Amino acid sequence: MASEAPVGVFDSGVGGLSVLGEIRARLPWESLFYVADSGHVPYGEKSPEYIRERCRQIAAFLLERGAKALVLACNTATAAAVAELRELYPELPVVGMEPAVKPAAAATRSGRVGVLATTGTLKSARFAALLDRFAGDVRVITQPCPGLVERIEAGALDGPQTRELLQGFVAPLLAEGCDTLILGCTHYPFVRPLLRELVPESVSLIDTGAAVARQLERLLEARKLLAAGPAAARFWSSGDPAELARVLPRLWGAAAAVEALPG
Repeated sequence: MASEAPVGVFDSGVGGLSVLGEIRARLPWESLFYVADSGHVPYGEKSPEYIRERCRQIAAFLLERGAKALVLACNTATAAAVAELRELYPELPVVGMEPAVKPAAAATRSGRVGVLATTGTLKSARFAALLDRFAGDVRVITQPCPGLVERIEAGALDGPQTRELLQGFVAPLLAEGCDTLILGCTHYPFVRPLLRELVPESVSLIDTGAAVARQLERLLEARKLLAAGPAAARFWSSGDPAELARVLPRLWGAAAAVEALPG
């Protein structure tokens, strides 16, 4: 496999752009293919079987276009499908997401950690296993966030409606004494500035985008697949390509053409 081949990254929508940004920052010479499955967002309300089928189709699409690695830039997709994709493509680097339970448990001073995530992530066996493995004596309090992904998909990262919605999610966690909050969905880093306004400075906010970029680097380096550039990026959406193109300047930092995902 050629080292100059692109890295394929996908998410249920625009949230994975937060991970894509971390990959670009750490691996600026890598070409990137990004699929927003916005025609099927949010994954958090879908069945695991439905999500696995979407992930298989998108993975096949990216591999047909020469991707040398896959990044599931979605906690819900990772919980449902990463094991199956690794079985289907044993020679391929496949990197998933998981809520940052381990670093949050190490960071908390109060012994109470809050998790903001989708319903699908919080119900998953993978998340339960994370708690069993890393939470230890730390009390983990979970908070599903229905509607937040849709606000971020629309590019509504601030404003009174998003503020009110987010305030309703964080207030119970603060009332429980949580001093560390896990952003358990790749969409949520985009509302970090607003979240920072709603919680005390003493509360830590933790996500795993940078850790995913480091893991991708390790896997590519181990297989001698690190690129030397020049880098390029291509974008597809299963929803309205114009909608993704509209939010790209704000969420990706640059305008780009967006193609329709076939099928």
